[in-house]
Amino acid sequence: MGFKVSVYEARPDIRHSSSRAAFQRRSVNLAISSRGLAALGFVDPAIAARFLETAIPMPGRIVHPEHGEAQFQPYDLNGKHINSIDRMLLNEELLNELLAFEDISVHFQHKMVAADYNARTLVIDDSSSGESLRKTVTFDLCIGADGSFSNVRRQLMRVLPMDFQQTYIPHEYIELRMPPLAVSTSQDSPQYRIDPHGLHIWPRHSFMLIALPNKDGSFTCTLFAPRSELSLLRDCNKIISWFRRYFPEVLQLIGEDDIVHDLMCNPRSPLISIKANPYHYKDRAIILGDAAHSMVPFYGQGLNCGLEDVRILSSLMLSGAVDPTASIDQLVGSEDPALSRVLEEYTQSRHQDLVAICDLAMENYVEMRHSVTTPSYRLRKVTDGWLSQLFPSSAAPMEQLMQPQSSASEAARQFPSGWLSLYTMVTFRPDIPYAIAKEKSDWQRKLFDRAGLTAMIGLVGLVGFWAIRTGKR
Repeated sequence: MGFKVSVYEARPDIRHSSSRAAFQRRSVNLAISSRGLAALGFVDPAIAARFLETAIPMPGRIVHPEHGEAQFQPYDLNGKHINSIDRMLLNEELLNELLAFEDISVHFQHKMVAADYNARTLVIDDSSSGESLRKTVTFDLCIGADGSFSNVRRQLMRVLPMDFQQTYIPHEYIELRMPPLAVSTSQDSPQYRIDPHGLHIWPRHSFMLIALPNKDGSFTCTLFAPRSELSLLRDCNKIISWFRRYFPEVLQLIGEDDIVHDLMCNPRSPLISIKANPYHYKDRAIILGDAAHSMVPFYGQGLNCGLEDVRILSSLMLSGAVDPTASIDQLVGSEDPALSRVLEEYTQSRHQDLVAICDLAMENYVEMRHSVTTPSYRLRKVTDGWLSQLFPSSAAPMEQLMQPQSSASEAARQFPSGWLSLYTMVTFRPDIPYAIAKEKSDWQRKLFDRAGLTAMIGLVGLVGFWAIRTGKR
């Protein structure tokens, strides 16, 4: 767009070997789907295509019940899929893309410690040389994409009345690694221990284990469980006994020694949900991604939603005619009216969608660790699929999402036609805002429940009538 960009990153360059190990041990593999790909394509279609080359398509869930055979549950009857991508690989590739631009500079081990948004200055702690040096930098617009514990957000709270809600759920996660069946000399022929064409779930009602495939034939596995449950896994015997009881298949696939090592050495990480409002301050600052809406990972939308933030803000800036050449000297003590309008519109139009997806992500944990094994869930999935074929809904062309437009416009928030499952709307329809998807799903559920109640009353009536007629005979 013509901006000169400086990126200040508190961590070291993760592409260096000294930083890789600590980063990888805290990873939940990422599932990139239509919203994330639409956002990457908005920036550069070639970037989206390059990322897909490193991803593995997953057309559905492979559910491993406690008793019985694994069941494949497709995400979409028309073959749509999500994509598993290694978090480290994605971060490395994004950095490489950034550094290819002449107008973007990246400063590692530079942590923002204070901000004066009215004076447009940031205080940066530079530890890149091994010593802590403080320096002050100026800015036109500060974009805080600094995660759940955002310091940009904390500094914003000093200058504006921000509604803020932070919730820790009583569950944590820990990463395990399932190695390839054999070390392959070619990335084209990795050997997997289990089917790589799906997101594997071992649901156990109050906890679960998932596994997502990697290009090298391994799986990144993540155990989600209550803190009280994980606290019991403190020694070798207890860990092996617990896995034999709940995940005997996983114990065999990974191996006892590796499971014990991962459970004892890898960090346990909390699961947090954050909601905030507003997301901006005048024309000076805005927060995006986890800094604005950290969510639990159970809908696979954290990455996709964060990337969609970028698409929507970029679209608004283009349609709002924001001038990237405006000088900071001209703006001190005043506001850029075009940029102020854009940031205000972003907050107003995006907030309800971000609240909706945070709530949906929280609700989906129950579905993944429990509901996927129940007959009622499977019946609803089949019914959703049948109704979606009977009452189809056409998606807006992907090209339309690539055009600058106001996210607050009526066209962007129309109630979609046809019958659509909630998962399809959230995952495969970036033209449907999250809040609209949730509203439509709630309406369909009420309709479904009423139809089921009517059918039940009718059935009871028929049975009663038959019993009366039989009794008279």
